[in-house]
Amino acid sequence: MRLQRSPGLETLLCVVTCVCAFQWATAIDIPLEVEQLPTITAQSVSPLIAFSYDESFTMTCEAKGNPEPEFRWTKNGQEFDPFVDLRLMKEENSGTFGIPNNGNLTDYQGTYRCYASNKLGTAISKEIEFIVPQVPKFPKEKLEPVVVEEGQAFVLQCDPPKGLPPLQIYWMNTNLQHIEQDERMSTGLNGDLYFSHAIKKDSRKDYCCSAVFPRIRTIVQKTPMSVTVKTKNSDMSPYNANAMLARRPSLMTPSGVKSETRIVKGEDLKLECIAEGFPTPQVEWVKMGSKLPNKANVGHHGKLLIVPRVEQEDDGKYMCKAKNSHGETVHYFTVMVEEPPEWVFEPESQIHMIGSEVVIKCSATGIPQPIVTWRVNGVALEQVPAANRKQTDDTIILHNAQPSDSAVYQCEANNTHGTLLSNANIMIMNLAPMILTAEGEDYSAVEGKGVVMHCKVFSSPPPTITWSKDESSEPVEGPRFTVHDNGSLEINTVEKGDAGQYTCFAINTEGTSAIDATLYVKDPTRIVAAPEDMQIVMGTTAQLSCLAEYDKSFSDDFELLWGKDGEEIAFNDTERYVVEDGILQIVQVSHRDQGVYSCVARTPVDQDTASALLMVLDVPDAPESLVLSEHRNKSVKAKWVPGDDHNSTVTEFIIEYEESQREPGNWKELIRVPGNHGSAVLKLHSHVDYRFRASAVNAVGMGPPSEPTERYKTPAAAPDKNPENIKIEGHLPHEMDINWEPLLPIEHNGPGLEYKVSYRRQDVDEDWKEHMVKRHSFVVKDTPTFVPYHIKIQAKNSEGWGPEPRILTGYSGEDFPSAAPDDVGVEVMNSSVVQVSWTRVHKDKLHGHLGGYRINWWRMRSLVDSKKSHGDKHALAIPGDRNHGLVPGLTPFSEYSLTVMTFNGRGNGPGSHPVHFKTPEGVPEKNPVFRVTDVQKHSVSVAWAPPLEPNGILTRYLLEYQLINDTDEVGALQTVDITNPATTKWVVRELDPVSKYKLYLRSCTTVGCGPVVSEECTTTLEASLASIHGGISTQGWFIGLMCAIALLILIVLIACFVNRNKGGKYSVKEKEDLHPDVESQGMNDDTFCEYSDNDEKPLKGSQRSLSREIKAGDSGDSLVDYGDEDAQFNEDGSFIGEYAARKEKRVSAEIKASAQTPA
Repeated sequence: MRLQRSPGLETLLCVVTCVCAFQWATAIDIPLEVEQLPTITAQSVSPLIAFSYDESFTMTCEAKGNPEPEFRWTKNGQEFDPFVDLRLMKEENSGTFGIPNNGNLTDYQGTYRCYASNKLGTAISKEIEFIVPQVPKFPKEKLEPVVVEEGQAFVLQCDPPKGLPPLQIYWMNTNLQHIEQDERMSTGLNGDLYFSHAIKKDSRKDYCCSAVFPRIRTIVQKTPMSVTVKTKNSDMSPYNANAMLARRPSLMTPSGVKSETRIVKGEDLKLECIAEGFPTPQVEWVKMGSKLPNKANVGHHGKLLIVPRVEQEDDGKYMCKAKNSHGETVHYFTVMVEEPPEWVFEPESQIHMIGSEVVIKCSATGIPQPIVTWRVNGVALEQVPAANRKQTDDTIILHNAQPSDSAVYQCEANNTHGTLLSNANIMIMNLAPMILTAEGEDYSAVEGKGVVMHCKVFSSPPPTITWSKDESSEPVEGPRFTVHDNGSLEINTVEKGDAGQYTCFAINTEGTSAIDATLYVKDPTRIVAAPEDMQIVMGTTAQLSCLAEYDKSFSDDFELLWGKDGEEIAFNDTERYVVEDGILQIVQVSHRDQGVYSCVARTPVDQDTASALLMVLDVPDAPESLVLSEHRNKSVKAKWVPGDDHNSTVTEFIIEYEESQREPGNWKELIRVPGNHGSAVLKLHSHVDYRFRASAVNAVGMGPPSEPTERYKTPAAAPDKNPENIKIEGHLPHEMDINWEPLLPIEHNGPGLEYKVSYRRQDVDEDWKEHMVKRHSFVVKDTPTFVPYHIKIQAKNSEGWGPEPRILTGYSGEDFPSAAPDDVGVEVMNSSVVQVSWTRVHKDKLHGHLGGYRINWWRMRSLVDSKKSHGDKHALAIPGDRNHGLVPGLTPFSEYSLTVMTFNGRGNGPGSHPVHFKTPEGVPEKNPVFRVTDVQKHSVSVAWAPPLEPNGILTRYLLEYQLINDTDEVGALQTVDITNPATTKWVVRELDPVSKYKLYLRSCTTVGCGPVVSEECTTTLEASLASIHGGISTQGWFIGLMCAIALLILIVLIACFVNRNKGGKYSVKEKEDLHPDVESQGMNDDTFCEYSDNDEKPLKGSQRSLSREIKAGDSGDSLVDYGDEDAQFNEDGSFIGEYAARKEKRVSAEIKASAQTPA
């Protein structure tokens, strides 16, 4: 705290001085640092009841004050010192003591009051009554039997013992069974049992009155009473007997015509009228001058009127009327509603300046009117006279109050229903401002929101408080700034410019005080990506995202909290919740996870909240209460109540059945019903013992089934249907096989199912032939070949025949066709397709159902080669009754042979005479081998093999090439027309050095050119190679290495020469070593050229090293197969040997390395 005098304070002090000319009185919390009167802070509630089951009983009295108060007690108005009683439990620096439950509690029963005193005055507590309830007991007594005449009224008195209220009375027998009460016999409010007239069955020896005291958990029972009812003369007729008993009503309770009832406001008003008479009187209730309160109700068979929680408007006159057929009687109740004391003006603690006039006011109301008494420091006011004090009615006035007038004034208001006590601390003092808020507090506020900075001050007289900012002498002001009565400064809609240091000034006539506080303005916390409502299938993982922005100064204090349905999620209690980077994951979602999830982004100064609804989807619950009704022979109605759909609408219900005779325990689907239906009529089969269940289906899936229904067995009946899917086949020429799909077991409709098979020839007039069978097939033997029959099949069981079957037509067994098609002709459509025509075979020669015609053909030879070789046989089936068909996929420039035959279900007929035809030329196949054999600076050498199938006479080769450096643009396509078909190599010249080219090759006949093959390569740069060679060749180690290699090669050559002279000819192994098959060598990855059989689109590839050798055997193909076995390339790339085509054989080529190998 600091003191500071700033410009403008002089004017402010003048204002304070003027204010202090007036009285200042208020209820204020005086800080304990200031010397002050005692104040009671805690006391026991009266009454304090010593229940036997409690271990101890605390008499509480706590107070504060400066100096610290001292405590004393009175008991029943006499001094009582708990600190000298060793049996009591005491607390240090407190007026509280405990009474142990050790069996001598009655010594402490009484009314207690606590006094808390220091040098300034004394405060007192309310009176605390300590009650030690005694165990109530009925007196031991011998009760004489009650003897009454039949029809006489009588009362059994309970006289319950005194005890701690409330009291409950029950009349029971010795077996603890309640005695039944009615209009004639009932219990009164005093516990007595009233009989309006005695009847014979009232005689018994065990009328027991039980008194229950629930607060002390006690039940006591009176000695059983005996009642004997003497009956009238048995010779008297019932009518005469009743006539003697008949009498008008009279009241058994209350007595007299009128009475008064006083009741405290808020309690339940109970008025009773119990009358005797015969017949049993009926009781009516009215309120004089108005109707009964709406909340009133009648009990005890009309004898008790209850008005709960009475108010002042419930007082007045009430009347009860008891009447029977012989008369009536009445009683008037005057009800007076009274009230315990209530404060009209409760005295409050006050602080006044020296010399002020002090007014202490105390008034209370109640019925009856409370008596108000005054005390000062716990002593009756009249016993402590003061010259400057004046008392008038409910007010005390202190004139020219001085510090010595400081005291605790007690006002007590008392009537028969209660007591009120109030302590008012009257402090007379002058005190400079004392700021209770700590110096240098830091406050953080969010831009756009409000903040309150505190400046709690105590002084006398009250101070004037102002706030300034950043050492300014002017107070802060404006519509956004408010200084509250408690000294706090509130700033609404904080702006960034509001940040800074603020000073609170407190000034009165006694002095000045000030404190500083610092305000920091922070960016608001804002959720930028809120969680969204979602629906999730049960058992899966749900993800809720919540991302927030906040002031970076709160990096260590920011927290993101998740809650569900208003309660924070405890992540330590379950592993199913996972939070990472603002995403809440709920693993294995269940029904209990459904709800509203809230995300709270919180800093120490503000927070933002967003929420989303998570709905858990699941298959529906099983339908409930599935029952059957409207039972019919072949139907029944099922009704059900849908279960919970778990947030996904039920789309349909599936009704399943299970029957106990054939497949018990196997449930099958019977019907599907729309999801908005709750019943369905189920169509049933006869002679089936059914049981049903229902399942619901929604978008998630099918839910569990309901509980099964009771069983329902339908009566037996004749079959409803005949077999279906009848098949009539003839596997042998003189037989007819009849097969059908048998009826399902559930379709039998009764026992003893069998089938009647009936058949007759369609083309002959004859009677039906019938056979009864139990299986589902029948064979008709000794039939003519392929003749039509009429067939029908009818089901039968022990109850009768099925419906009349429909007649089907079928044929007996087929035989092979006996004739071939005539006039077979061939029309060549193009080089690979011909059209074949023929004359149809007559139906008499088919001997069965016509399946179609089959064309068989085979290649006899290629027209390029004069040798004939029978190729693979091919067949094509033309279904149906047709006389022509197309044969595709033929090899051009070939000679073929062709036959045609018909077929039926049994098989093929004889073939026609062969027809020969030739296909014209076509375009060649692609070349199997195309290789780059040498690459130079300005030229590239290529070699190839002819196509395996030239499909005509080769006339030329078309060689094309273009520049394809690694750019999007390519060079112009150059063409070389090689007119000599025997050429298999070529040198492409005038190329750019160190450039990538793509070469394309196609073979051609007079018809056209075939598909393209391609190859890529890169020309060399000789200068670079020479430079490299020169640089290496000058090295001494390189010269030595070359000499060693040369010597080694010379030794190997000599050895080979000697070996050849010894053997004469090469062995097969040696010949293979000299002429290796390229397919076994593989392709060297380091060659300049890459083989491709793609189309003419330029390809891009990596440029290979120029320092590697272009090796032979780049492809698995070999040119050797195109000529003699000794055919090969010389070192200069020239082709040796003649080309000779080989049929049905893969071509391969052997390309030897170029003689020049770069260093």
